Amino acid sequence: MSVIQFSTAGGIVVHDGRVLVLRSSRYDHLRLPKGHIEEGETIRAAALREVCEETGYADLEIVTDLGEQDAEFDSPAGHVIRHEHYFLMRLSSERRVRRKTDDISFTPEWVSWGGAVKDMAYDEERRWIFAARAWLGEEEA
Repeated sequence: MSVIQFSTAGGIVVHDGRVLVLRSSRYDHLRLPKGHIEEGETIRAAALREVCEETGYADLEIVTDLGEQDAEFDSPAGHVIRHEHYFLMRLSSERRVRRKTDDISFTPEWVSWGGAVKDMAYDEERRWIFAARAWLGEEEA
């Protein structure tokens, strides 16, 4: 089995006590916006670009670096090792642009902290919701 390795960057965007996630229309679960880091791109720039491309929110600010992790899984193409880096972000305005994604099966949605935790597809991504909430000192409403 071949090994596929790549790096991604993304963010947990918070605004007015809610979290921006991507809802899968196919499986009715949530994912965090993230994507591949392009050659020559910084991790921070990749995170801002990917979150904008996947959600349509153009004016994002990084609040803090939440950290990184490796996610490993098997796919039809081989064993995948994905190095993920996440940032806590906020909106500097609610300006939207056209989403730059071919994947229309994911729709941006604002949810409560509890909704993000409950409906997150993967425990690895749920961990980042907890980290962002703890950093902000937010209590579940």
